[in-house]
Amino acid sequence: MPLDVVTQAREPAAGEALAGRYGKADAPPRIHWNDTIARLLAHRSVRAYRPDPLPEGTVETLVAAAQSAASSSNLQLWSVVAVRDLKRRTALAELAGGQKHIVQSPLILVWIADLARGHAIAEDAGQPVEGFEFLESFTVAAVDAALAAQNAVVAAESLGLGTVYIGALRNKPLEVAKLLDLPPHAAAVFGLVVGWPDLAAPGEVKPRLPQAAVLHQERYALEPQRPAILSYDETSRRFQHSQGQQPVGWISQILARSRSAEALNGRDRLREALGALGFKLR
Repeated sequence: MPLDVVTQAREPAAGEALAGRYGKADAPPRIHWNDTIARLLAHRSVRAYRPDPLPEGTVETLVAAAQSAASSSNLQLWSVVAVRDLKRRTALAELAGGQKHIVQSPLILVWIADLARGHAIAEDAGQPVEGFEFLESFTVAAVDAALAAQNAVVAAESLGLGTVYIGALRNKPLEVAKLLDLPPHAAAVFGLVVGWPDLAAPGEVKPRLPQAAVLHQERYALEPQRPAILSYDETSRRFQHSQGQQPVGWISQILARSRSAEALNGRDRLREALGALGFKLR
């Protein structure tokens, strides 16, 4: 059965979702449309939560969805630590720069690039672990964790839950590892807050770059992106203004991050920290 392509005029919900994701001027004129795509386009980060507990079986459901993601060579080089304890969540929030939603929500899932399990299996078998000592193995573990976590996000949103990623756990990876009792060869790559969104503090879908900036046909092209980037910068300013934020645009965010190592909030020392956690990264 052929897939059905819809236009914004034919499917108003698709047009509204695309306008929210890209801004009206840069929305693709036609896409395929179904409930799954609608839910994906409606994704937003949630930073205000009710403290209500999650239903029994929620974590197991999210992990089942996570484990259904692709895994490089089926090595499954990731783990996840479910943190519900308020004291521990408070400590994680402090390590992440005081992000209050980690404390507000009933759960944070900390996703681990996990070579510890592989090391243990190899050691039990009396086999060498040289293959785990290269950057490629850490990269596979981090990518696997990200793929798994995004599956969990989609599952959580299908249950009416909200989520937000916490990359700031990489600000202090050694302290996070100690707090979670991580063994050598395991590192937290990010957290994922999960909970019931506080409807009294609604958020909006944040616009993304036009497809003209990220979609390349056959070969990569940098120069044609420039008009799309300028258009997106203006879209970002309008969005920020509508949210009561300083309308600084998107380009300024890129420049702020690129300007110096200080903008990385300690993550400029990530390679050193990973070495201390047992990753050789040859």
